[in-house]
Amino acid sequence: MIIVGIDTGGTFTDLVLWHDGSVRTHKVLSTPAAPEQAILQGIAELGLPTTRLHVIHGSTVATNAVLEGKGARTLYVTNRGLADLLTIGRQARPALYDLQPPPRTPPVPADLCCETGGRLGADGHWVEPLQPADVDAVREAVERLAPESVAINLLFSYLDDSAERALEEGLPDGLFVSRSSDLLPLSGEYERGVATWLNARVGPVVARYIERLASGLPAARVSVMRSSGEAVTASQAARHAAHLLLSGPAGGLAGAAFAAAASGCSRLLTFDMGGTSTDVAVVDGAPHLTTSGRIAGFPVALPMVDLHTIGAGGGSVARVDAGGMLRVGPESAGANPGPACYGRGGRDPTVTDANLVLGRLDPDGFLDGRMRLDRSAARSAFAGLAQSMGLSVEEAAVGVVRLADEHMGRALRVISVERGLDPRDFVLTSFGGAGGLHVCALADALGITRALVPVHAGVLSALGMVVTPAGRTLTRTRLGLLADAGDRDIPDALEQLAETGLAELEREGLARETLLQERSLDLRYRGQSHTLNLPWGPLSEIANAFHHLHECTYGHRLDLPIELVNLRVRVRGPSLGLRLPRFAETGGRSPDRRTQAYRCDSPVPIRARGDLARGQEIAGPAIVADALSTLWLAPGWHARLDEVGNLALTRRDGDRSDAVSSRQSPLTRMSGLQAAMPAAESRISSSC
Repeated sequence: MIIVGIDTGGTFTDLVLWHDGSVRTHKVLSTPAAPEQAILQGIAELGLPTTRLHVIHGSTVATNAVLEGKGARTLYVTNRGLADLLTIGRQARPALYDLQPPPRTPPVPADLCCETGGRLGADGHWVEPLQPADVDAVREAVERLAPESVAINLLFSYLDDSAERALEEGLPDGLFVSRSSDLLPLSGEYERGVATWLNARVGPVVARYIERLASGLPAARVSVMRSSGEAVTASQAARHAAHLLLSGPAGGLAGAAFAAAASGCSRLLTFDMGGTSTDVAVVDGAPHLTTSGRIAGFPVALPMVDLHTIGAGGGSVARVDAGGMLRVGPESAGANPGPACYGRGGRDPTVTDANLVLGRLDPDGFLDGRMRLDRSAARSAFAGLAQSMGLSVEEAAVGVVRLADEHMGRALRVISVERGLDPRDFVLTSFGGAGGLHVCALADALGITRALVPVHAGVLSALGMVVTPAGRTLTRTRLGLLADAGDRDIPDALEQLAETGLAELEREGLARETLLQERSLDLRYRGQSHTLNLPWGPLSEIANAFHHLHECTYGHRLDLPIELVNLRVRVRGPSLGLRLPRFAETGGRSPDRRTQAYRCDSPVPIRARGDLARGQEIAGPAIVADALSTLWLAPGWHARLDEVGNLALTRRDGDRSDAVSSRQSPLTRMSGLQAAMPAAESRISSSC
């Protein structure tokens, strides 16, 4: 089997081919209007047969449909009196003291909300049983309103899904139907309703996309990465499309953990900088999962990798606003026309143009020479911006890069410092096509002295698709006091939940005896609304572990009963046993070349990663380029190539007089202010 991992980004579509222990990489410009075209183009350019081909890819189709409001026309079906549920939400205001918040368009128009019977009480008894007339009324509403999809969300349906099933069975054939009891059988009618509605809204869009992709690869096996970092078959992906909202970023974190493990690094602070956006996350052995994610302002209670995304990428457009302030992003030049230096008609100055103006990109070696960058076009794009700021072109470019760095640095603080983690305890790991250009500056801003630029950094999300096994994450609400659970109640319920995942993976061809399981519980003190997740074990040990975790997380423990909220089971296929091959030194591919970089007294060497010997160390300033990404090795930083081709970066004290001291804790710089307390006193331990 030939495995191809594919990550569809806003600017580029990345491909990684893994066959017989060797790795090939490729990159093509994305085709946002029809993402499958770039995928088919890349596979054709790699010369791959469609037989014996397994394609695993991360898709932005679901995400873009939500963000751009281009989902399917959806009818929302709920109990009587609850038609406004998604509009009212939790009444949590984004800005607490904003007395005149802007009006928000209801997610579901009133004429697309249908109320019906089938109402359960919290105890599982029927308050209003579903009647045949209710089923007929919903069917008539579908015939009258002609929606493309239907979302069914009834109260407490996770206790008894018979009413939702009866409504689904009464609908016309061929209609996309999303049931809350199937997608997310958890408590919380608002969060469950949002997930069900989003799934119905993007499901037909994803289904059409997958159908087009499959028709272009008729003999290939096609899988899709879920937001939780598991690969599922294409048919499963279309049915549960809401699970794909963080599909690509999940692959990036899997790829980062895989590549860093080869260098003996397990605690990572990652940032994935592409053309349109940057994703930052913490990886401590494995990516963290959350059920508190948000997209387009809506809560998404489905399991997904825990990351923070900002609109800052290589294609982010720079401008001066009406108040004379420099802005970078979130608008992006995208793939078409792209940055001005791409020579595809772009006129706006972008972060990529800024790096080229500053001499941090090799115009002749970009994408291994397959795309020549136009330095004069980049300077022309910056001329107007520089004039409006009263600066030179180079000074304006420095300002744009620094502002982009500040955006990303702030995001890194959100997922580390604001959660009580000291960034200095982690290795800053950069990937994405633009990540290497900013890694040194971000490490300096956070006081980090070790960084990693993995091999294949420019396509690391696609690599993550390749190394991720098939899997399922299943959840179900089971409310009750932990102390009241019988000796077999919870194990039996977990076993039933696990059986669902085991059976699904068996149908995909995996042997049951090879599957791995992780069982856990969501717990809270009685009266709380938020939960903590703990691995399953003896009840007495779980109680003690919960008290300890609560104290580590919130700084205190309570003398209150512990309440069980949700059961969780993660079933995964066995490790694929893939290992990064020993880095192949090409040697002599490129002659010694140098370029003039801004504020560097002498020309800066340009080195190809493939020309470096394993174990070789180089000192900044320098440019290290490969076929898919570029590293700007800033003054004061050293890079060493390891056995698999990862570049391990270290900051050495005293190498540069204006370096940010590694002894200054980033916890004292959350708002750009210097605290008077010693760094040792302000450092927060992450040992819990």
